[in-house]
Amino acid sequence: MIRVGIIGVTGYAGQQLLWLLEQHPEVDIRLLSSKSYADMDIAEVYPNFEGRLSHTLLKDQDFMARIDEIDLLFMALPHGLSQELGQVAYDNGVKVIDLGADFRFEDTNTYEAWYKVPHKAKDLSKVAVYGLPELHRERIAKSPIIASPGCFPTSAILGAAPLIVAKKVETDMIVDSKTGTTGAGRDAKTTSLYCEVNENFKPYGLFNHRHTPEMEKELEKLTDENVDVLFTPHLLPVNRGILSTIYFNLKKGVTLSEEEAYQIYQAFYQDEPFVRVRKGLPELSHVRGTNFCDIAIRVDSKRGKVIVIAAIDNLIKGAAGQAVQSMNILFGFPEETGLSSLSMYI
Repeated sequence: MIRVGIIGVTGYAGQQLLWLLEQHPEVDIRLLSSKSYADMDIAEVYPNFEGRLSHTLLKDQDFMARIDEIDLLFMALPHGLSQELGQVAYDNGVKVIDLGADFRFEDTNTYEAWYKVPHKAKDLSKVAVYGLPELHRERIAKSPIIASPGCFPTSAILGAAPLIVAKKVETDMIVDSKTGTTGAGRDAKTTSLYCEVNENFKPYGLFNHRHTPEMEKELEKLTDENVDVLFTPHLLPVNRGILSTIYFNLKKGVTLSEEEAYQIYQAFYQDEPFVRVRKGLPELSHVRGTNFCDIAIRVDSKRGKVIVIAAIDNLIKGAAGQAVQSMNILFGFPEETGLSSLSMYI
């Protein structure tokens, strides 16, 4: 059993993480913290835990004073808040998995340029590993700190990687993504109110969404070419899920049939337990509540175009589930442990 603690447990990603860990056979939940609900019991904040889990929520400083009681620290915090806490855990020999953005960039100058806050743990960013198991499994297994990917980048990187590696497509691509409202977090915002979201559909973050450089730098690790991502996210009137449509141009002189494209994807992901390469087009209902990423490919040979569709649950494969997947790798558990659920579909 590994002893774990979660800072930021009452956000949407944090509570989803707790929900998964509560059912994990190798986890002992020791410490939970919440800035907004300190001194309350977790079941008071999320009554679905009633009768299953009782933990008083600590203030962050009280949590960190007991850091020696855990083996692994999960952080599910807004950007800018994980750096100093992660440094304390690292200095005390505690493994760290951060669901936020603070350790996703080896180049902290890029982080500071896009997130507009100073980075206070630059040396720690150099040892952190980007926690996308399908690309970095071996490094995750040895890392003291794992930076879980953003939800949009998870769908886009997994969707694009096989074609980038195969050098079949131009590396300037369009990523058009739709997400549920939980991606905006649990804080009260006018843009997330029911009347603003219900029966509505809107784009946001054009040209300046912070997940763009994350997609580019990870895909550039797979090729010797520059990667240019034109990314547009949209907000759907649903609770959870991301569906990304990725548009490519075939390289000049390259021919590719749809059958050949599927062979590339099936070979790339043949040993991956949570990536399903499908003939049918993915839908949110196929992945909701699961750690799966469903991918389909369509090729228009005459026009030299490829479209890839990737669907995930933003709170699971895009956040908490992926973090648990990395935890399983880090501590030598079977990778699917605690993550075997299928979508309820309806």
